[in-house]
Amino acid sequence: MYSAAGAAGVRATGSPRSIVQSWFKRLQRPAVPLCVVGVLGGVAHAGALSAYLPLNLEPEMERQVERVLILADEPILKRPFAVELVKAALPEACRKDAPLCERVRRYLERYAPDYGVTHASATAAASGGAHVVLPNQHGMMSNDDWELSAQGYVQPGDYLLLSAGGIGYSGRTQATGSMVSIGTSWAQLDAGYRDHWLSPMTDTGSMLFSTESPTMPSVTLSNWEPLTRFGFQYEFILGRLSQTGADAGASLPGDNILYQGVSSRGDPHLFSMQLSIEPFPGWSLGVNRNLEYGGGSGLPDSASFLLRDFFKPSGLSQTQGNQEASYLSRFIFPGKTPFAVYFQYAGEDNSDGGSYLLGNAALSAGIDFPRLGRHFDATYEFSEWQNIWYVHNIFLDGMTNYGLVLGTWGADERNFNDGVGARSQMLRLGWEPPFGGYLQLRARTLANQSYYGGDTRQYTPGEPPPFPYYHYYDVTLSYSHPWNSVTLGGDVVAGRDVDGSSFTRLDAFIRYGGDSHARFDYATSDDDDAGTAPPAQGAELFVDAGINANRVHVDLNGALPDTTTSVEFGPHFALGARRAVSQNNDLGVRLEADAVDGHSLIGVRAVDWRYRFSDAFAAGLFAGADRYDLATPAYSIYYGGGLQWRNFLGALPGWDLGLDLRHAQNIARDHVLPTDPQGPRPDSFYKIDSLVLYVSRHF
Repeated sequence: MYSAAGAAGVRATGSPRSIVQSWFKRLQRPAVPLCVVGVLGGVAHAGALSAYLPLNLEPEMERQVERVLILADEPILKRPFAVELVKAALPEACRKDAPLCERVRRYLERYAPDYGVTHASATAAASGGAHVVLPNQHGMMSNDDWELSAQGYVQPGDYLLLSAGGIGYSGRTQATGSMVSIGTSWAQLDAGYRDHWLSPMTDTGSMLFSTESPTMPSVTLSNWEPLTRFGFQYEFILGRLSQTGADAGASLPGDNILYQGVSSRGDPHLFSMQLSIEPFPGWSLGVNRNLEYGGGSGLPDSASFLLRDFFKPSGLSQTQGNQEASYLSRFIFPGKTPFAVYFQYAGEDNSDGGSYLLGNAALSAGIDFPRLGRHFDATYEFSEWQNIWYVHNIFLDGMTNYGLVLGTWGADERNFNDGVGARSQMLRLGWEPPFGGYLQLRARTLANQSYYGGDTRQYTPGEPPPFPYYHYYDVTLSYSHPWNSVTLGGDVVAGRDVDGSSFTRLDAFIRYGGDSHARFDYATSDDDDAGTAPPAQGAELFVDAGINANRVHVDLNGALPDTTTSVEFGPHFALGARRAVSQNNDLGVRLEADAVDGHSLIGVRAVDWRYRFSDAFAAGLFAGADRYDLATPAYSIYYGGGLQWRNFLGALPGWDLGLDLRHAQNIARDHVLPTDPQGPRPDSFYKIDSLVLYVSRHF
């Protein structure tokens, strides 16, 4: 686990001016292509650029914005939120929840003038017990007894924005929110300390990029206004990671990079990307990619290397860099009780069988209800990752910044450089009580696995794990309430870390609430239906039950003969939601559960398309990710197609009969157990073909 001693060793030193000057000097050559494109975009005629809302600095308000975007049918895949994007979403959200919409509208008024303070917060805290990293809080520890943050801006024109900001707490100050932005709504260049969050997940499972570590300096080119009718959005990020060598427990004292037998110390580059589309309202798909490169003796760091290998996962990016990728989706169900369902399937490398197959996988999923009844909202998220995340054989600190992982908070709850898989969960409940304010209860859990592999330490196979872990948990109760021109609130946190030690934290904060026109309250109408719109036509929930016929092709290690099981049968069950996106087309999501060869097979359909030929017949295609429950979890993608006889019972409408053909391609698990077969390849692959006959009841 990340210790307090480690925290002291990796806190930033040096003046902010010297750090920025040194960083931009080293980053100059790779940044040229981004800057040229950004300047051209700024000159071209287009809409104005946008400021960004604070990310994980004002969570009570950020939660309200998240709810607005779901109600507005806006399936976001990244953060921070662009102010102009939220403004554009308000009219649709107001039809469904007028009081919520009005609160967010007033909050956004602070961004209306040509200059102003947009955020200011002061927190005082008392803590006890173990010292742990606070999830997603820019590297802050539970024992940090104070925190200050502020952001403001000056906007001389539609295509230029100057922002200033910072976060300070015990032992570290960072210039989060300080940047220069130029460009347009479809090509905005941000240079400075901008936060990034490349995932639809809101708390757990942002595997590639989050606010778990301190904000790194970067140059970002992106658009906030979707392009073309397909809603194309992009984000390219070029930054520099602050690696720490022995201060964070790297395997080679004083050095954190090992290449071709030569050890050195350095700060690698990081190039990240997100591309996404929103071809229909309420449904988006995206892909992320990270490449860590350079910074050490002999490692290439030129712009030509980056441009050549970033899009070639099987090329030099495997042997001269550290790579990650993920597929993303988000679906909004516009029923009477609307909700968002979102998935992220990520890999720390690519897998055998094609560059599109991700190795050492992580699967994350979430469901978010922006409004339950008159006063409540709820979110549940789940994430599980295999054992080689955030460790690497070249970059010995893994993909970290100041000794903290760049992605999900759960990976910091382990011994540094420990190659261990884990599973995390989060449940969040919000309440707008009649007496005003916003009350939120959040619970997190984390279970590190008992198997190891891929780390830089040695231990004897078959012996008990040298680093046993307890299950981590924390529970947080938060309350905030506007008072005059400020917002007052506090948090109570209690939990247990992975070493079995308990911890507590009590804090109180005061935040800038704007003037009397910009502050917000939480009063709601006495009418349950006030400010709501009827559910969209063609939106339905459904339950499937049936039987699957399956066959499994097994490749254990590349040396033993492949085997194929005989055809076997098992039960099938599924839950799903879909919505009509045109006269004949439906899109949706589905969670499937099957028994295959004596093991459970869980599938999440991130893409579930159906074409209705008539009131009686339909056909569809689908794709998603599978989790095969073997000795250790195995993952890969699956896809297929199916036919459906709608309302096949005639006199009993709402009952459909379906037949699906599915193929799971190279479901993979690493050899991390003493009983695993030894051979030339350290992983096993399973190809599963199945035919599913099921009855579906839709509502």
